[in-house]
Amino acid sequence: MNILIVYSHPSKKSYTFQVLERLKWFLKKQNWNIEVSDLYEMNFQSDMSEEEYEREGFVKTDLPIPADVLIEQEKIEKADCIIFLYPIWWSDCPAKLKGWFDRVYSVGYAYGQNETSKKMKTIPFGLAIGTAGHPNEFLEEIKMAQSMQTIMLEDRLGQRFENKEMLILGGTLELEKVMANHFSQLEAAVERIKIYQKK
Repeated sequence: MNILIVYSHPSKKSYTFQVLERLKWFLKKQNWNIEVSDLYEMNFQSDMSEEEYEREGFVKTDLPIPADVLIEQEKIEKADCIIFLYPIWWSDCPAKLKGWFDRVYSVGYAYGQNETSKKMKTIPFGLAIGTAGHPNEFLEEIKMAQSMQTIMLEDRLGQRFENKEMLILGGTLELEKVMANHFSQLEAAVERIKIYQKK
């Protein structure tokens, strides 16, 4: 099974990085192929250029797709499962990851297909993992958890994924109380991925 992790955090001292390392450890135990797009380490360009906007906004699919975007699309095409891992900042993912969706989900590929465009394949399983300072109960009480799930699962992953789920690892302001539970949830998520492993 080929796993693509799209990871978005600027610091290796962060808890989100610890989650990444633990996640990779659980995945490697399955002997799966793992590829990580570390958006900050790659210095991924999150802002769309004027030419890219022209291509997207006016559906000019004859305009070229930038090389860095094509590389990410190639990774998508190889993946059986894509995991998006990021911190929740101001009720959403970091701008780097938002920019990844803006640019990599190009017209003719992720949406607005026509006879000449190469359509993004449907991925068997997608998992969004967000680390959050507030506990899940609070995020649910103020309806923020539901809002984030709708945006990520129904819009960004949408029908491009056969199966999808979101895991919010909340309460990180009191990390010692939640870390063991978080890692247990990660391990359980990896077990669920097994269901979608190619025969």
